[in-house]
Parts: sequence; structure tokens; C-alpha cells
Amino acid sequence: MESVMKVTFLGTGTSQGVPVIACDCLTCQSEDSRDKRLRASIHLQVDQLSVVIDTGPDFRQQMLRQNIKQLDAILFTHEHKDHIAGLDDVRAFNFKQNKSMPIFCAAPVEEALKREFHYVFSGSNYPGIPKLTIHSIQNKTFELENISITPIQVMHYKMPVFGFRIGNFAYITDAKTISEEELQKLSGVKTLIVNALHLKEHISHFNLKEALDFIQKINPERAYLTHISHLFGKHEDILKMLPEHVYPSYDGLEILVH
Repeated sequence: MESVMKVTFLGTGTSQGVPVIACDCLTCQSEDSRDKRLRASIHLQVDQLSVVIDTGPDFRQQMLRQNIKQLDAILFTHEHKDHIAGLDDVRAFNFKQNKSMPIFCAAPVEEALKREFHYVFSGSNYPGIPKLTIHSIQNKTFELENISITPIQVMHYKMPVFGFRIGNFAYITDAKTISEEELQKLSGVKTLIVNALHLKEHISHFNLKEALDFIQKINPERAYLTHISHLFGKHEDILKMLPEHVYPSYDGLEILVH
């Protein structure tokens, strides 16, 4: 029987999150819980396998909020702080599971982790530091236990970023451009998550028009927007701008992928 994957949106905001510190805009002052956006991340549950993509500054809060008690691996899209800064808190899983945490990332991310979390890799084995096992990935399909994962390379201005495809599902964040060759890897995807910052053009992120054009090329059955800025507006207003099969995601949203 084919496995069903549960995808949980841990965070759907930009690098600043929503609300933004000291901002008085209508979005940041909204009382709608869907307008409270932590930094972008998702959790994947496939049978007994529990995986997180990116550990931003809100990682601890996200794990507690979603009551995630087991974590088997972490995938990283790229090395920006809003995607790696919470990694230290994996030590709670180290303690509970009594093992090192497998990390899957490209070489630039590994370099950033060794720089930002230098104490983890110093060789001192100081008590209480996270235990990590880094698996270097390149732009080709790799295996995580019995699951095949295909990286999709997009460009975040001049920075290469990995999205990931698992079966009929794909997650892409911090994309501005994508080559035709990488686009072909998304053929047949039925559920797509993709970044859409706001309405205006941005140097390193899809705006709404670019995200919708991208979705149209892929032609999934359903698509969800993430990495959403407070400048995009409130959730209920974004929803009114979208075609029938495209939705603004929100923190805590769970979807099932067959």
C-alpha cells in the first residue's frame, strides 16, 4: 500500500516573521492566528519517519507548538540565518533519542554550520552541545531510509538553493529563478509548496505573479504559497487574489500527500 505523507507547515513567514518587530501595519496588528507567521519550515511524517526541512530561529517554538516528540533527520535548503539559526535545539532530540542527528545539506550549508556552530565541530565534546552527523548532498537524488529525495536547484538572487521533491510532492522556498533543466524535475508534481513574498517585484524572491506563473508551468493539482511577507497583506485578503487550486499556507496547517 502506498504511504501517505503528512506535511505540517511549521513556519510560513519571511526572515523577519509576521508580525515584524515594531511594525504597526494592518497585517502585523491582525488578530487572525493565520497572520502569525514564524520563519519558513515544514515537517514531513512518512510512516514512522519524521523529517524537518530547515531549522530557523523559531525551531524550538515550532517543535513545542506541534508537539513533535521524534525527529529522524533534517534537510537544509540553504545557509541563510532564517533557515539554520535554531539548529542548536536539536540537542533535545539527541538526549531523548540517544543518537546523533543526521543532517543533509550542500557544501555551502555545511560550511555555514561549521562557522555558526563552531563549538559543535571543535572536537572538545563539551557536555550539552548538539550531536550532528552531516551527509553532504549534491544536485542528484539521494536516499533517506527508504525514501527517494530529489533536490531541485533554484536561484535566490545569486545563491543556489535546494528545493526538494518526494514522490508527487515538492517544496521550494527562496526562489527567484529556475533553469529549464531543473524545472523538468518538477514534471508530474501534484502538490507544490512555493515561496511568494508579496505583490511587488523583489530581487531574490518570487512575487505573487512570478509564483503563479511558476505554478502554471508545473500545473499541480494544488499549490500552497509560503515565505509570506507582512507586506503581502492579511491571509483572508491573499486568499481572494488566488486561483481555485492555490492557497496561502499558514502556520500549523496540515495536508496529506498521496
